Amino acid sequence: MDDFSEFVPNVYFEQIPIKNLVSNQEYQRNLSIRHIQRTVAHFDLNQVNPVKVSRRNGLNYVINGQHTIEIIRAVSKSNETPVWCMVYDDLEYTVEADIFANQQKYVKPLASYEIFMANIEAGNDDQLTIKSLVESYGLKLASGRILCGICAVSCLEQIYKKSGYHTLDRTLRLIVSTWEGDPMSLSASIIRGVSLLVDVFGESIKDDAFRERLGTTSAIEIIRNGKSRRPGTIGYAEAMIIAYNKNHKGNLQIWKLDGRMRFSKEIPGIIEAETSIDD
Repeated sequence: MDDFSEFVPNVYFEQIPIKNLVSNQEYQRNLSIRHIQRTVAHFDLNQVNPVKVSRRNGLNYVINGQHTIEIIRAVSKSNETPVWCMVYDDLEYTVEADIFANQQKYVKPLASYEIFMANIEAGNDDQLTIKSLVESYGLKLASGRILCGICAVSCLEQIYKKSGYHTLDRTLRLIVSTWEGDPMSLSASIIRGVSLLVDVFGESIKDDAFRERLGTTSAIEIIRNGKSRRPGTIGYAEAMIIAYNKNHKGNLQIWKLDGRMRFSKEIPGIIEAETSIDD
């Protein structure tokens, strides 16, 4: 019989009450209260992972999972609540620290596109709505930059969640009618910049004027001009306003973007700076 023991960790699983778990080893990161609160608000039992524990000198030292413990404590409102633990026996402290430090070393994180498509397979409403909207403009979701393809899926989700369906709809309509599926026009830089203009100026932006005035400027030129003005979304939006107002009497007032930026600082996350043209 084959012996595969060298490929199987010497651990066992046990339900241990929270009160019997010891956290806050020196090698661990500080607890993020914001992360705990956000996860508690969207608690999903199916997303709870086992906690890694080292049973040393009769105590259960948490190697990894202190946030999981605090989340379950907050949701259950009890220190008696048991959590599933993957238990190592008699590890030395230095080995515990090494496990913690290197546990993510060779883990490949999921890309935004992979997460988005998994949500599609799960039948989640937000992602299905966004996909349908994208496809209604003859576009498609893509894992890389291609003609008429959007790989900036997290950007689409942010706009949809923060500004709503109609802002995302008009943003895509303006982009498609202006640059006709040019891959650079479907980068996060342009999408966020146009959505900011739609948020700030609304119907003051005329679709025909936008198409005619910006259609003579390539998306890559807008991105270059935006980077030279200011970092992040506001720089790209300013570059578009300049192109929109060219040879016209200041249809859009560029100073209004600053008011939007001040508002966004009071409500974090409304406008996010970016350093890349990709998602």
